[in-house]
Amino acid sequence: MFTSLLQRQSCSIRSFYSSTASHKTADPLRVLFCGSDEFSIASLRALHAHKNQQPQSVASIDVVHRPGKRTGRGLKKIREVPIKHVAEELELRTHEIDTFTGWTPPCPPNLVVAVSFGLLVPPRILNAAKYGGLNVHPSLLPDLRGPAPIHHTLLKQRERTGITVQTLHPKQFDQGMILAQTPYPGLAVPDNSTPSQLLDMLTPVGAKMLVDVIKNGAYIPPLKKAGWYPSSDSDSLDHAEKITKEHHRVDWKRSRIDDLLLRHRVLGDLWCTMPIESVRDGQKVIVEKRVVIHGLEEHIPERSLSEYGDNPGFFVEDTVPMQKLASADLLALTSDFRDLETEARNAVLRITSCTVDGGKKGQGRMEILRSLKVG
Repeated sequence: MFTSLLQRQSCSIRSFYSSTASHKTADPLRVLFCGSDEFSIASLRALHAHKNQQPQSVASIDVVHRPGKRTGRGLKKIREVPIKHVAEELELRTHEIDTFTGWTPPCPPNLVVAVSFGLLVPPRILNAAKYGGLNVHPSLLPDLRGPAPIHHTLLKQRERTGITVQTLHPKQFDQGMILAQTPYPGLAVPDNSTPSQLLDMLTPVGAKMLVDVIKNGAYIPPLKKAGWYPSSDSDSLDHAEKITKEHHRVDWKRSRIDDLLLRHRVLGDLWCTMPIESVRDGQKVIVEKRVVIHGLEEHIPERSLSEYGDNPGFFVEDTVPMQKLASADLLALTSDFRDLETEARNAVLRITSCTVDGGKKGQGRMEILRSLKVG
């Protein structure tokens, strides 16, 4: 259904931008740029370069960023937002805020640009800006609205992606009018991409599209919609919710091998819990502990899967004697073993690196192996 919708709409696609935008004129822009990370930095640099090349188009750029976060032992170090240093390098005025409440831009902007900012620009600031606001979003809106489109593009195994430039909505994220979008059918998502690789691919595309929107005057009223991605087919739309600890959690009774390999590639470390033998007050006790999995890979079992039992989770080959435990593989049985086609698909992972809560990072394998043998 989704493919047919795209085919029906492809014939009406003209270009990134409104064909009538080029003759529009605007006042020199006083831009309030709200950003944070490398994705937004690329847009800031491109906008600054455009300002230097065409000062009659962009008169000034003020940069808004959020405060740095305390990190490290005792939270004594402050990790600054990356865009702060770039703004200083470009000799732009910066404003550090963690909320818009009670704050008014010292230099009234006539255009607000927000890229990977994380705060909703309030109506009082947007309404005061003659040309409202723009946002650069790394997905084909309305698909994958939300704060984590890069990760969800990969987690949901989208074959195509792209960039969207939209207006800023005064009350909701990613609900503005689409002014520019990567043309049909979008950009191919490279096989086995990581978030950083996909971001590297999309970042320059987003920066260029933002500047092109300004050059072409697509932000100047009357605005013209430029989106093509189907909005009527709910099956083709997903929300890119914030990535949380739950996205990293492994439930061996439900998790499948392909899903775990995918999540590890996209999210990095995964985690689960398991009973671990510990010593408390001189007594051996079994404690449910969190295990962080840093590395895993598909493992071809030596025996038929039916011989490994029906209890998903960590295990060690029962043929391994205690004296050779140090060289044994820490394995994990996934829920795939229940499938009729299990023998052909495999259901076993080898854990190459893990950490048990309270232990040294990356050295949890032996602790788990001993618990499995003793158990």
